[in-house]
Amino acid sequence: MRALLARRDVRLFLLARLIDTAGSNALWIALGVHVKELTGSNSAAGLTFFAFILGTLGAPLGGVLVDRLRRRPLLIVLNLVSAVLVLPLLLVHDRHGVWICYVVMTLYGLANGATSSAMTALTQTLIPPKHLGDVNGLLQTLLQGLRLIAPLLGAGVLSAFGLGPLVVGDAATFALAALLIARIRQQEDRPQPAQHEETGAQIAAGFRYIARAPVLRQLTVAVVLAIVAFGFSESVLFAVVDAGLHRPPAFLGVLSSLQGAGAIGAGVAAAVLMRRAGEALTVVFGLAFAAAGFLLSAVPSLLAVAPGTVFIGASLPLIIAGAMTAFQRRTPASLMGRTDAALNVLIGIPQTAAIAAGAALIALVDYRVMLAVMAVLMASSALYLATRSIRRPTESVVTAKPAQEPGEAAPEASPPHRG
Repeated sequence: MRALLARRDVRLFLLARLIDTAGSNALWIALGVHVKELTGSNSAAGLTFFAFILGTLGAPLGGVLVDRLRRRPLLIVLNLVSAVLVLPLLLVHDRHGVWICYVVMTLYGLANGATSSAMTALTQTLIPPKHLGDVNGLLQTLLQGLRLIAPLLGAGVLSAFGLGPLVVGDAATFALAALLIARIRQQEDRPQPAQHEETGAQIAAGFRYIARAPVLRQLTVAVVLAIVAFGFSESVLFAVVDAGLHRPPAFLGVLSSLQGAGAIGAGVAAAVLMRRAGEALTVVFGLAFAAAGFLLSAVPSLLAVAPGTVFIGASLPLIIAGAMTAFQRRTPASLMGRTDAALNVLIGIPQTAAIAAGAALIALVDYRVMLAVMAVLMASSALYLATRSIRRPTESVVTAKPAQEPGEAAPEASPPHRG
């Protein structure tokens, strides 16, 4: 890892990713709060997040773009476009301008979907396959830390200075990310144009590849089950604080900090775990941690809920880093953008539905029953994946030309695994 971070291009890429995420996370939460302040409506505030998710459903279109263009120039353009996209939010001063928030967030979600796929694909190009786990583990550590700080920073700036500085700051982070990516020197091969393939077939190619690659298909099934459980948790954790621990709603901030601590620790451990056990079993460990965390959270005692919350926080980086590394190592570069976009859609739709269902069910079902169901979902997902194909580190089948370390021979490309 130290040798990898000594490379200028890798440092620039990681810094661009962090700056981009920091600005976005600070604005997203603050914008929902701002809409709530302007309208007094929780539903209106929630629609800002719905608009963003609606935009991300266009990710497969962005995936086609990612696989047809060089990723670095595309990311520069996407970041500059995003910087311009957020500026109309400066015009929102009262409830009559809230529609601008919805339009901006929808377009923002569309751009974010393409940016996410391009970032994933550029990671595959910049990082040697054997170091993908190290980089994804490090990224999860840093990103989870940002997710703790950025929303608090956004809420604080909104309270003290209003939405304007956050909008300008987010635009500036996009511009800075574009500048950092522009300074990456590594050259990319021009993608081969698709031959005799209709647009619909190109868009669906990522879904088809996941369906035909057993390892990726199994990981996707496991992750989708986990995402449903995590979607329920958005509402259930409020009940844990209120009905379980008999604490005020603000105590959720304490639990969020415990989740963050678990996430940061797991991000550090993810790379080591992937080297020793493989990506799939790393995901299995994450699912098992989540199952244990949900069960502990059903006990009405802080002595159980606190470690349970740490386990829940630790589960996400293991699941995300393990799954992302497996996808990057087992997907040809020509399909990486569309495959990542397909995965994002396959995850995003059930996640959104689960959040909505959780909000409705918590009013009808005891929170401990829901936590038990969530634990069963996680345990079933872990058992499904553990009893399937991979019990050893995943072999790389990337057909890209990843960055080489000094003195290292380029890895031979292998055909995608179909067995």
